[in-house]
Amino acid sequence: MKLRGLYAITPDGNDSASVLRKVEGALEGGIAALQYRNKSASPAQRIREAMALAQLCRAHGVPLIINDDLALAIEIDADGVHLGRDDGDLALARAKLPRKLLGASCYNDAGLGRKAVDAGADYVAFGSLFSSPSKPGAVRAPLSLFTQDLGVPLCAIGGITVQNAPQLIAAGADLLAVISDLFDAPDVKTRALQYRGLFE
Repeated sequence: MKLRGLYAITPDGNDSASVLRKVEGALEGGIAALQYRNKSASPAQRIREAMALAQLCRAHGVPLIINDDLALAIEIDADGVHLGRDDGDLALARAKLPRKLLGASCYNDAGLGRKAVDAGADYVAFGSLFSSPSKPGAVRAPLSLFTQDLGVPLCAIGGITVQNAPQLIAAGADLLAVISDLFDAPDVKTRALQYRGLFE
């Protein structure tokens, strides 16, 4: 599975219908992958939304990756899981999802990236690259992280926009993880197409 392009991450919120509509636009715009992340949802809402998103993603041939919840990823047979530093053991997740995608947040730490790959990660994410509305206090990561070869795709996250994205791709980022600049756009499909064009 080739991981290169726009990595859409769903926004927080309780309006499931709105999220599904926006995700459909993102899928039509050619995103490379979708991560389901909704910190404000109840467990029941998370299951409903994840199942609906899995169906949408399968119809478009796009992998659905669950944020921070290995049990949910297993329950809905998602295409993978993404774990942060405090979200569980990567090696355990690899063992439980042997043929699925495993992503890891590595913040501003190249050493964490190498450890994640050794534990079986299929891609690693570094950030925050810029000031981010979803994580305003996040530590900043240098562009130099994307010059290293870890043998897996490198994902940039944090405050990414269509305007600042080209410098990340030029630095070596394979994936751009975006929430606000995509899902707050007036036309989600058009914004996704703009990002797709940056990789062509």
